[in-house]
Amino acid sequence: MEKKHLEYQYLDLLRETLESGEEQIDKGTGVKTYSVFGRQIRFDLSEGLPMLTTKRVYWKGVLEELYWFMSGQSNIKYLVDHDVHIWDDYPYRIYGERAARSEVPQLSKEEFISKIKDDSDFAKIHGELPHIYGELWRRWPAHDGRAVDQLQWTIDELKKDPDAHNTIVTSWNPEYLYSMAAPGKGARFPICHNMYQINIKHGKVCLQLYQRSADVFLGVPFNIASYSLLTIIIAKILGREPGEFIHTFGDLHIYENHKDQAREQLAREPRSFPTVSFAQNFDSLDSFKPEYVRLKDYNPEATIKAELTVAGGYNKDLHS
Repeated sequence: MEKKHLEYQYLDLLRETLESGEEQIDKGTGVKTYSVFGRQIRFDLSEGLPMLTTKRVYWKGVLEELYWFMSGQSNIKYLVDHDVHIWDDYPYRIYGERAARSEVPQLSKEEFISKIKDDSDFAKIHGELPHIYGELWRRWPAHDGRAVDQLQWTIDELKKDPDAHNTIVTSWNPEYLYSMAAPGKGARFPICHNMYQINIKHGKVCLQLYQRSADVFLGVPFNIASYSLLTIIIAKILGREPGEFIHTFGDLHIYENHKDQAREQLAREPRSFPTVSFAQNFDSLDSFKPEYVRLKDYNPEATIKAELTVAGGYNKDLHS
């Protein structure tokens, strides 16, 4: 019997969420979603990089955003300078709130991003998103003023003890989340893919992600590719082969305005996954560069466009 393509795991989740998800309303935006809870999919990375083929996934965004996280950055200027705009909406929304209070001049989104690119002083103030992934992976703020490098510690621990069960990186810091945060200290971006654990099994590096909130149509394909690539990079640093990427979900949902696009994707058949190789050797986090990565044989179906919904996170009516 022919083995079922691994991409069907995702397509089956997409179909279930579309057809059986419970109707819910986002309190901050009024946007309707359809949601299921508690699911898991697994990918054997020896069979290629699980970057979906039933629609094109934005590879440059996957690669540059992952490097942004891995290098501990939290200012969007790096991404803007590399023409990656997947994080533009969040700092612009914060800027718009300040402009509405006449604290800063009114700017269109295009003007705002242009100033992030061309004005380093402006970017330093308005491009920063504190308490998000890069900072928390590599510079977790300890109570005594130290910056804890969780990702480096994880790699060091696995080098010393390949049988370790404690190698977890978390981005969920209650001190800065929702009404748990002190007044004015709450993170404005909702931490969604909030914890991952790395484990070595049969000599191979495996990674399990827990994602508490997942946009199944737009976000999840990107997350699958990103954390699979992270697994491959960490395996390279550890001098091992990549094993499995396991993706565990809390709330998995589809936005109402993505339903037609989801149906279009579900009518398509998966193709062979691409593979990843490296043009230059590296053996540490700090020696890795995104330009070393080579994606081979990615031949997906066409892009299916859908609008990004900036939802979730801090809500002043709920969390102040």
